Amino acid sequence: MRSKYFMYLCAAVLPILLSSCAAPRMRTNVPTSIMVPSVSTRGVVERHDMVHVVMPGETVFRLGRMYDVKVADILSRNGLKSSDTLKMGQKITIPGAAPLKEVIPVFPSRKWKYIIIHHSATDEDDAMSLYKMHQRRGWDSTGYDFLIDNGTKGTVAGHMDATPRWIAQKDGAHCKASNMNTKAIGICLIGNFSKENVSDEQLKALVNLVKYLRAYYNIPLKNIMGHGQVPEAATECPGKLFPWKRFWELLASAGSR
Repeated sequence: MRSKYFMYLCAAVLPILLSSCAAPRMRTNVPTSIMVPSVSTRGVVERHDMVHVVMPGETVFRLGRMYDVKVADILSRNGLKSSDTLKMGQKITIPGAAPLKEVIPVFPSRKWKYIIIHHSATDEDDAMSLYKMHQRRGWDSTGYDFLIDNGTKGTVAGHMDATPRWIAQKDGAHCKASNMNTKAIGICLIGNFSKENVSDEQLKALVNLVKYLRAYYNIPLKNIMGHGQVPEAATECPGKLFPWKRFWELLASAGSR
């Protein structure tokens, strides 16, 4: 297992480390690929026990990466076995958790040619509620690949979730137009940006995520667009108030090619 992880790690792009001052509700993602830290804290690391609410597709391995805690310690504290599968909504105690370190799971692939930005067009949602909503529509999982929270339902604005669809590397269910579901990474910001503004935290998180994904998958800037900008798409998603000018400015200042 260690040798396999080492090979994955050697193939990864160097971690992108950014400061974080929030102490968000704990989230994890399935660690079936390289895990690249995107957000970390600096200075003295304060540790304390935390209770984690399991979101769709989360595992103990990813939880350990995010909070710098050994998997064995999490298993022991919660009376779990390594073969146990976490259940959505399950509460897990994280012993001695460090401040959140976001991770972006990536998978070697040539299929991802575009990045499509969406909004949920809802006021309140999180990874669990969207997962259940999309299942009620008859989909097998959340339609998007990544979600960026807006601070509702106990989340912290700017926190990122990689969905089970992305972890399984399935085609999307977020944009039928121009056959984008087969070739575009779908990123959804929670909120309705036809009637409210994108928060600074969400916009910063989006820029960081887009920067890393486009660099890893070699996606050109011209292939980054909103849902409504896709040919044949009849929607104003991600909302008429989405700050495109500011987004492109931040992406340029982040060093995008």
